[in-house]
Amino acid sequence: MAAEGGAEPGAGAEGLALVEGSSGRAARVGDPGDLVALARQVQQADTFTRANACSKLTVIAEQIRCLQEQARKVLDEANRDADLHHVACNLVKKPGNIYYMYRRESGQRYFSILSPKEWGTSPHEFLGAYKLQHDMSWTPFEDIERRDAEINILEKLLSQQAALPLCSEPNFQGLTK
Repeated sequence: MAAEGGAEPGAGAEGLALVEGSSGRAARVGDPGDLVALARQVQQADTFTRANACSKLTVIAEQIRCLQEQARKVLDEANRDADLHHVACNLVKKPGNIYYMYRRESGQRYFSILSPKEWGTSPHEFLGAYKLQHDMSWTPFEDIERRDAEINILEKLLSQQAALPLCSEPNFQGLTK
């Protein structure tokens, strides 16, 4: 017989049984099997909740490691750039140019616009070449081609996004090509 409101005894607010007995139907009130089944269900929910939280925390921990590595790289580059800006140079440094660093016998480092090939026989120890970027950062010679390609891609993306019409949804058109 239906209880008041149309729900079966032992049923929840929606008229569904909260716990099913071994016979596949709502068990009688006071059946010890109900408590065991309910305890199993709670334990399983706890296990799934813990596994889900651990999975999400693992992703966050990996993101933190990546951010820490990026922060170390930014700090290393900032220290390198600051050091290079203090290297002696008897000319006005202009962004976009490549500068060649040498060390005199006294230990003083200096920049020149002459490469070791242009010197022929270099009077001082060659330490490396760097391109001064427009943001006043320095790019080591071996990374110039890669960095210029990255900058070109970013400039292309910026110009394409500026030309896109305003819309309320995210627009990634052109970012994957």
